[in-house]
Amino acid sequence: MSNRDNHNQIPLMSRVDGVGQWLAPLGLRALLAWEFFEAGREKLQGQNWFADLGDKFPLPFSLLGPNVNWTLATWMELIGSLALLVGLGTRYAAATLWVVTIVAIYAVHWPSDWSSLAELWQGYAISNEGYGNYKLPLIYLVMLLPLMLNGGGRFSLDHLIRTRRSSIVATTANTTAWGLVLFSIGATLSLLLPWAGGVLAIAGIALMTWSRRRASSAGRLVTA
Repeated sequence: MSNRDNHNQIPLMSRVDGVGQWLAPLGLRALLAWEFFEAGREKLQGQNWFADLGDKFPLPFSLLGPNVNWTLATWMELIGSLALLVGLGTRYAAATLWVVTIVAIYAVHWPSDWSSLAELWQGYAISNEGYGNYKLPLIYLVMLLPLMLNGGGRFSLDHLIRTRRSSIVATTANTTAWGLVLFSIGATLSLLLPWAGGVLAIAGIALMTWSRRRASSAGRLVTA
């Protein structure tokens, strides 16, 4: 059977998936790179207004002072956006911008006071009507998530470097990986929603602990 016949037997959606591995992450990277670069450039060329936020920054950023936080946010956005654009260290860049966005929501966009989920939901808006305006940064968080978990895709320097160094093998998620992801997301989310973030973080720790104990037990059985 020829290669062309083999190719024709591959389902169409599987071939579309192959195209998606090139284009889908590229679209996310390009859009996020533009948005964060614009934010970083505005800070670089503008005046530091972080001092007006007072003590609204979460730990450990509240210990750094407005000038240090301004410099950190500026260069994390500028460097992170360029890294996303070319797909170099995509997971690390996306994780860095995830933290920047979480801190921005906590300090600027999150409602200062809310007593119910209905009130909190009113802050899901672009403009602040007294209930916060976390809609846009929340969308950024959701867009960063697949880049954190899946990387920059095939149209990236990360992919080029991996293919040059070694062959890429298929991987599957295991319990430890799930635990690490849940813990990381929960730890940052706990700044905004302590109960929800705490549950995710505890679930992540439990999964990693269970996986480690299971591996240890399997090792003892092998050596017995």
